[in-house]
Parts: sequence; C-alpha cells; structure tokens
Amino acid sequence: MRGNLSRLAVAVAAAVGLSLGTGTAFATPPGPGVTGTIIAQTTKGGTDRILRQTTVPPGRSTGRHCHDGPLYAYVQQGRLSHFDAGCAFDGVYRAGSRLTEPSGEDHVHIGRNLGTTPVVLDVLYVLPHGAPLFEDAPNPGCDFA
Repeated sequence: MRGNLSRLAVAVAAAVGLSLGTGTAFATPPGPGVTGTIIAQTTKGGTDRILRQTTVPPGRSTGRHCHDGPLYAYVQQGRLSHFDAGCAFDGVYRAGSRLTEPSGEDHVHIGRNLGTTPVVLDVLYVLPHGAPLFEDAPNPGCDFA
C-alpha cells in the first residue's frame, strides 16, 4: 500500500508539472485485450484522484472518448499514437513521454498502438467525485476504430 501511495504522490507531483505540457486512455469500444488496473485512489474536496495502469496491445486502441476532468499520463512502455475528434493525428508518445488530456466533450480523442509491443501507461485521472474514468464517443467517420 505504501508503494501505491508513493506512486500516487509521484503522479500528482508530475501532474502539477505536466499542467504546462501537451495533451490519452479508454473507450468506444476499446480494442480486445486493452486492460486497466487501479493502483491507488483518493478523494478530497469533491475531487477523485485515481492512478491506473492501462495496457494497450499492438494493433489495438483505447476507443474514442473524453474525460470529465484532466488526465495526466506517463508512457512506461511502447509508443502511443494520439488522434483528435476529427481523426487528425495530433501526437506520438514514446516510452518516457508524458502527456495531458483536457476535460470535456470538446476534447474527444483516441489512442492507438500502431507498434509491435504493448503500450503501458500510468494514468492519473483528476475527476469530479463519482465521475466515470471516461465517456464514450461515437466514431465521426474515421477510417479506423
């Protein structure tokens, strides 16, 4: 438990630094084999902070989604390709990279693993108390899921 709290503390500290950085996680529907494990969770002042490890197998995606609060992530392994609501490529995040995703329905996105190794992300969700980790979003007509 102490190790998990330490990871959460590091993620929260990183989130403060990441708030100035650039702009990933799960959704409609995530590809087969995409998994997520909650590592730590805390609630304070009506805000949930959830640290989760997400794994996206090669050739799979998070699905299209958005979040009700900001998300901060660290790429432990692999390479995540990120696409916006209009299907446009908007970044690639390799092992050792950090990324942020703003909240709201106007920030729909999808993360895809176009590589040959699993993508492993440590993700910190900062959400209103009781909010889901993500909100599914429909495919706007992209030629990929």
